Amino acid sequence: MEVTASRSCAFAVVRGVFERGAYADHAFRAEAQRFGLTGRDRAFAMRLAYGTVQRKLTLDHLIELFTGRDVEDLDAPVVAALRLGIYQLAFMERVPDHAAVGESVELAKKAPSRGHALVNATLRRAGREALDVIAALGDATPAEAALLHSHPRWIAELWWTALGPDGARRAMAHDNEPAESAVRANTLKADAAALVESLSTAGVHAHSDSVIPDAVVLDDPFDVHGSQLYSEGLLSPQSRGSMLPAIALAPEGGERVLDLCAAPGAKTTHLAALMGDHGELLAVEQSRERSAAVIANCERLGVASVRVEVADASNLEYEAEFDRVLVDPPCSDLGTLQSRPDARWRKSPAQIAGLRAIQKQILDAGVRALRPGGTLVYSTCTISPDENELQIEDLLARAPVAALDLSERFPAFAHASRRFLQTLPDRDGTDGFFVAALRKTEG
Repeated sequence: MEVTASRSCAFAVVRGVFERGAYADHAFRAEAQRFGLTGRDRAFAMRLAYGTVQRKLTLDHLIELFTGRDVEDLDAPVVAALRLGIYQLAFMERVPDHAAVGESVELAKKAPSRGHALVNATLRRAGREALDVIAALGDATPAEAALLHSHPRWIAELWWTALGPDGARRAMAHDNEPAESAVRANTLKADAAALVESLSTAGVHAHSDSVIPDAVVLDDPFDVHGSQLYSEGLLSPQSRGSMLPAIALAPEGGERVLDLCAAPGAKTTHLAALMGDHGELLAVEQSRERSAAVIANCERLGVASVRVEVADASNLEYEAEFDRVLVDPPCSDLGTLQSRPDARWRKSPAQIAGLRAIQKQILDAGVRALRPGGTLVYSTCTISPDENELQIEDLLARAPVAALDLSERFPAFAHASRRFLQTLPDRDGTDGFFVAALRKTEG
């Protein structure tokens, strides 16, 4: 059986993630371009690759049950082919079993041993039994829910406490669904309505968002990065949740604004657009390579008001002269597990403790740089109390700042505390972002 380009692409992505530590989104863009995928073929390959990476824990449970062997004892190409095949059989209803089995067997022939025979036998059994095995899995405890919804157990336990058992189950189940496809209209060149019309002309159905200004949600598969609209700077790939921090900061033209941890520049360029590209916007990024991405984004979108500085945001000593400061520090990314399918396997509880210390340092630097009466917005793309509301409560206790109530502006996204915002992917259909706004009271 000939293997389709879509499945070959997904196979390459899955192997890259689990054998070489590649990031799934970066690997997918590269492989989709290499295989020349567009439209629905590209969308199928993305769903297959991302879904297989996300469902790794459940898939490996089935592999070990049906083969009687540990996954670690199997050749890597065989494991990749088994994961892809079982994912199609168990989680993609419209894929014919013969295609899932036959093409996975062909992919397994890339293994040095005769692994394709094992793949064939295992997938035929999976076709008969996998759905019943999954249906029998429970979710009464964090450990059971972690296996059923394929999350590390520590994330299940964290959300069991933070969101409650039902909220945790909903969050984990939703993480395995396709992520929202959204872009931000670059209002320096076109508004949301004009962008929707341009997308329609390109054959893509899309709609603007009634709550998030400038947001456009794509209803059809669309290669954003490969599009002319992207190259012309009419849009920025960005989730609706990711647009909230800049909107909450609400910078005005002519102000001095500081953006800490700015790469890759989606929020930086959003701030510039909200300012009409008029004023001074300093974007700080520690990595020289990632700083180059901020500059490239500014050039593509036609932004001229941004100055990029390569520096460690946690050790900055600016004078208190900025009108507004955005602190968007490194975080555990637990709100982006749909769009970053491999992220759940890269994180650990120990990392959160380290991240919390870094976040604290960057927050303190941001407060020092803020003029009295100025506004600071702190945002993360995670669902983690230690990095979110507890981090801000600690800041309020030690720094001359007062919390502003964002819930009146965005009641649909109000955090349980009512002062902050927390988008939830299962409730709001976008990345999970925490946003807090503070005003400096000193002086």
